[in-house]
Amino acid sequence: MTQQTFIITGALFGMLAIIFGAFGAHALKKILSEDQLKSFETGVKYQMYHAIVLVTLGFNYQFSTTVMYWCFTLGTILFSFSIYGLVLSDAKGKKLKFLGPITPIGGLLFVVGWLLLILRTINI
Repeated sequence: MTQQTFIITGALFGMLAIIFGAFGAHALKKILSEDQLKSFETGVKYQMYHAIVLVTLGFNYQFSTTVMYWCFTLGTILFSFSIYGLVLSDAKGKKLKFLGPITPIGGLLFVVGWLLLILRTINI
């Protein structure tokens, strides 16, 4: 994994979080319930948080590991994107229920990524 890969992935996730956030705040506000909108916003927030982490790790590459990269990247895809799919499919009346169990797997990957960062920082 290269320093550039961390930064580009983080920047891409950050850019998409801005686009999805704007989409949610404007276009989806009219078709989503308040609870659905809150769930969508949670996906956007977690995507942005981990975009920032990836960029930060890219600029502090000595703390980065390939496993961290994959935990944060796959965590974002599984967590945030499954929430987007659940919310949008529910709004269309055809909820993709198979996505429900995927969200916590993404969350678990986030936790593992953060744990790896802690362990790397204290040199374990």
